[in-house]
Amino acid sequence: MKKMLIFGGTTEGRELAEWCCANGISADVSVTTDYGARLLGKSDMLNVFTGKLDSCEMAKLICVGNYAAVIDATHPYAAEATLNIKKACDTAGMQYYRLLREQSELSGTVVNSLDEAVELLNRSDSVILSTLGSKELPGFAKVHDKSRIWLRVLPADGIDEQCIAYGFERSHIIFGKGPFTVSENIAHIRQSGAEILLTKESGKTGGYPEKITAANECSIETITIARPAESGYSFGRLTEIIGELI
Repeated sequence: MKKMLIFGGTTEGRELAEWCCANGISADVSVTTDYGARLLGKSDMLNVFTGKLDSCEMAKLICVGNYAAVIDATHPYAAEATLNIKKACDTAGMQYYRLLREQSELSGTVVNSLDEAVELLNRSDSVILSTLGSKELPGFAKVHDKSRIWLRVLPADGIDEQCIAYGFERSHIIFGKGPFTVSENIAHIRQSGAEILLTKESGKTGGYPEKITAANECSIETITIARPAESGYSFGRLTEIIGELI
């Protein structure tokens, strides 16, 4: 019997892998980090690959596996990963499906890119709490006066050194694994003295509503980087498609 290949590392990717296992469908899941791998449960129906792959490596993986299809369940803002997965599927002649994350209603100031957010922030002298994570450090480092910036990042090895290398202050780093509750977000806002909360529209699974609620309760401004437009399938529809393929 054929199996599914899921590119994940997200909550919805994990949930899809769990659904496959619960329904007797074998799945291989590719994640970039050990943390992403640890979130996946143990099952005889599940095989996990860890490490970042380029499109050529993805295509090789697709070609050697007996897959019915490839599911792209990567983060909504991981544009490069999605582009590589699509390219690999084209190269291998494999069917590609995109699993979409449920969207949330946007609030506060909304911009379409990190560059737009940086431009706004450079016209202000307010204290900023960034919840963008470490992947956006190169672009976010363009904000002036880093003494007013606080970062919330995953507690991965070497992240603090990476933040410092981009000019951010060690004492202004908050380590934590989300999604965070409203109370936790409020605590981080108060700890930082933030007047602006910077976030992406990470959806319900990424804790976006809790961030907005916390910011509103603390009466601070929010800047949201809108999610890139994309097409794909809801979780429910995709499970139906997988059922038809297997």
